[in-house]
Amino acid sequence: MSMIRQELLNLENLSVDVASDRGWLRVVDGVCLNLARRRVLGIVGESGCGKTMTALAITRLLPARACRIRADRIWFNNEDLNAAGENRLRQVRGRDIAYVFQEPSTSLNPVMTIEAQLEEVMRLHRSDVPEHDARSEMRRQLEAVGIRDPEQKLRAYPHQLSGGEKQRVMIAMALLAKPQLIIADEPTTALDVTIQAQLLALLKHVTQEYGVALVIISHDLSVVAELADDIGVMYAGQMVEYAPAEQLIDAPRHPYTQGLIASLPEQASGTRLAGLSGEVPRPGNWPCGCRFHPRCPQAFERCSQEAPPVFKPRREEEVRCWLYSV
Repeated sequence: MSMIRQELLNLENLSVDVASDRGWLRVVDGVCLNLARRRVLGIVGESGCGKTMTALAITRLLPARACRIRADRIWFNNEDLNAAGENRLRQVRGRDIAYVFQEPSTSLNPVMTIEAQLEEVMRLHRSDVPEHDARSEMRRQLEAVGIRDPEQKLRAYPHQLSGGEKQRVMIAMALLAKPQLIIADEPTTALDVTIQAQLLALLKHVTQEYGVALVIISHDLSVVAELADDIGVMYAGQMVEYAPAEQLIDAPRHPYTQGLIASLPEQASGTRLAGLSGEVPRPGNWPCGCRFHPRCPQAFERCSQEAPPVFKPRREEEVRCWLYSV
């Protein structure tokens, strides 16, 4: 008998518009994704493709005056967050869905000790822990994410910690609320290679040990491939390919995904890396037809005239490309 994977997060036709001096510009366009409990989803793409905006839109962590969020469905843990009011979303943020952002120095309050910041999470989201047990719970969580001498680190201020330690504190803070989903946005940016590897191993351990689902966002496909069960590739505001990680890495279908994989250092066959010519078009300047066609080595006439729909070459695979129309 096959095991049924219970769906935790489902986005259908998510779009985000941002205000500009040229009017409303669409930065996320019709994104769909699914995430089951205890699974890891990687979202990859070049800077400016809409990865972070997609993640922030899930709990409407975007300024309402400057951004418009629309979706047919934002379904999380059997609840439609589209219909949730601001008070309910405040409960969901941090407690049920926790974010780990790419720059912990700007996420941690520089004038508060680590203990005071963890205490705030405990007060907001962990009413089940008696006050006299709160400190030991915080210390235990710091130990769990590999912080050495957690007692000293509780008394420290953010500037007294290394970049890797600050990111570990952010992960501890996320776990402290016992969330069902963690969204990690470029969590290894600006860290050296050794610390990056340690943090990726920690995130992998977290999903297995705590049973949480994880969305990891990165411009680096090799980082995503380390962790993800499934990978979504974004380009110019759209999800252009979506597949199980192993299938996507071994047999990428979209020409953009093929270009990303070919540009990885481990794929280099000579002294020069393969690269993608051109750059991601900006919102408001998206080309007609397929948005990737000006950079695509496999483009043909239809690509410049008509936007491709999503095709399903195989079960659990989706690709937005005219090459798969037959």
